[in-house]
Amino acid sequence: MKKQNTGKVHDNKTFVQKLKRDFPLILFVLPGLIITFIYSYIPMYGVQIAFRKYNPNKGFMGSQWVGLQHFIRFFNSPYFTTTIKNTFVLSIYSIIVGFPIPIIFALMLNSFRHKKYRKLVQTVTYAPNFISTVVMCGMLILFLSPSVGIINNVIKSLGGDAVNFMAEEKFWRHIYVWSGVWQGMGWSSVIYFAALSGISPELHEAAICDGATKFQRIRYIDLPGILPTATILLIMSCGSVLSVGFEKVFLLQNDLNKGVSEVISTYVYQVGLIDRNLSYSSAIGLFNSAVNAVMLIVVNKISDKLSGTSLW
Repeated sequence: MKKQNTGKVHDNKTFVQKLKRDFPLILFVLPGLIITFIYSYIPMYGVQIAFRKYNPNKGFMGSQWVGLQHFIRFFNSPYFTTTIKNTFVLSIYSIIVGFPIPIIFALMLNSFRHKKYRKLVQTVTYAPNFISTVVMCGMLILFLSPSVGIINNVIKSLGGDAVNFMAEEKFWRHIYVWSGVWQGMGWSSVIYFAALSGISPELHEAAICDGATKFQRIRYIDLPGILPTATILLIMSCGSVLSVGFEKVFLLQNDLNKGVSEVISTYVYQVGLIDRNLSYSSAIGLFNSAVNAVMLIVVNKISDKLSGTSLW
């Protein structure tokens, strides 16, 4: 019994010592934990709206419980297939195009010898990230305007007819995705530059002594060095496959391209804020979050099996 008590006292002392030792780190992360708890966990109490016929006058607990009625309504809705398809296609298209380009860009600049021009290129490519979504969408609409847009003026000068790009469904997804690549490529490459800076220069020196070309050094040294970072970012991207941003889609959307631009976030805005059906929109949002969580777990498990890199 004495030994057991001594062990407990020792464990308590060890815990207190660790607490004192890590106290500055605990203070450092405490504001983030508090903010996360307030804005991410406390609002979970309102998830029950998705299972009730919510009435603001009666409150959460006083509103009628309807179970899965709102989910079934969404699954049977004619908008279900359209919104899921548009969201999924737009998100996958963005990942396929937008994920590898920052990696390629970082590898190219990392192998660029002239540091002065490399910094200039980095600065130029970072700049679009600081343009607000509203301004960027306004620029796109103006540049692609059939009457005053610079793109159509070039087409007209070459003898072609003006094209209303924003009214054509076949152009809308390309405009959305490639404008996002242009805006975020430079900023997204920062994390890959950080990963590349952590690769030992001795590996490159040894490879040069062995006669390796620049392409071979990129393939066998740089790529394996940033692969864990790229894997983590890909897992996180797949975990938000149904979470296409609202602002940009909404600002570029009109009645003529709505067949491909109506995604889950814009539909939730329509039924929740415009039609004031809070319970129905909450059910759609909860379904969206559940699918993203499942995707994150599945992709993380697959990544762990294939490469040994995972979030947990």
